[in-house]
Amino acid sequence: MMKAKLFNYTAGQWTAENGEENIVADQFQLVLCFGGKHLLQTIDVYLQLKSLFTNADIALCSAAGEIYQQTVCDNALIAIALAFDSTSIKTSLANINEYENSYAAAIGLIEKLPKEELSYILTFADGNMVNGSELIKGLNVAAGNILVTGGLAGDDANFKSTLVGLNQNPGEGNIIAIGFYGNRLLVTHGSQGGWDMFGLERTVTRSQANVLYEINGESALDLYKKYLGPDVDNLPASALLFPLAISIPGFSEPIVRTILSIDEDKKTMTFAGDIPEGSKVRLMKANFDNLIEASSHAATNSLKQNQKPDFALLISCVGRKLILGPRTEEEVEAVAEVFAKETTIAGFYSYGEISPFNNSGTCQLHNQTMTITSFYELP
Repeated sequence: MMKAKLFNYTAGQWTAENGEENIVADQFQLVLCFGGKHLLQTIDVYLQLKSLFTNADIALCSAAGEIYQQTVCDNALIAIALAFDSTSIKTSLANINEYENSYAAAIGLIEKLPKEELSYILTFADGNMVNGSELIKGLNVAAGNILVTGGLAGDDANFKSTLVGLNQNPGEGNIIAIGFYGNRLLVTHGSQGGWDMFGLERTVTRSQANVLYEINGESALDLYKKYLGPDVDNLPASALLFPLAISIPGFSEPIVRTILSIDEDKKTMTFAGDIPEGSKVRLMKANFDNLIEASSHAATNSLKQNQKPDFALLISCVGRKLILGPRTEEEVEAVAEVFAKETTIAGFYSYGEISPFNNSGTCQLHNQTMTITSFYELP
């Protein structure tokens, strides 16, 4: 059976969740660390963790908030140490600057992993320099039928730079893959948004990758502003309150896309994922209770084939955190209520969530969702 142990960084040292200071750490094979970008830049986090977990691969990722059981932290450092009885770990790293584009980087990343007995891939990527949609296309091609989940690194609501690292202190532009090997690990997933759609469905008539120019032949930005009312003065931050639902031919469900920036001169909107020409779009708005209920549904979906997970990795969107504000912990509590008390819960708030739709095996880039990956090692 696998073991999952939580740690947090307080008063200059790493302490286990139950308060124990003497950690028998050489049994762990993988450590995931999520934290505030400033802390990851000013503290030698990798060296500290490697000195504790001498036999483990160490993955680090900056966050827009850290999830530690039922608590949501800001600018903290948390770590999840994982040990397995019958599962082995192999890892790879790619930097976007070494490849032509994010698609090529994803292909190169996965090609570095041995394929024999590979059963699941966990991935984290720079949330600023990497094109999430192109990353997903490359991951799906390279991974084939292997399940892939993960997320894009965050940095509060700054949207300027993020950090990812593997067995070294984190840096910009990095993408990492963690391969899980063997046939005893059961990994399941669930993803849910909970946003309300409103207004007419319209067609994207001009776009380029993740930049939207026109909807129904009109300026997309001008049309969008009509719906924002007084919130228009707070763009682009207020756009988190009104994401777009994108219906793409061939996809069973709409994909939510968050607006990252606007260009007043060019009348364009840049999103956290591609907006293909010909796709259908509708505006969405927040409903607090629905957002929280959706997190519960995501947890339920992740339990359909995995009733007793040892560990649940929660990756939620920074947009949800900004909207929920003081109610943010309620969505994590809603997830915890679905899981057994024995399930360790941890994760972070991201700039994009990577997971298949609930009833699909092909991974997608999501925005504004609660995405959960549940782990259980068969005895």
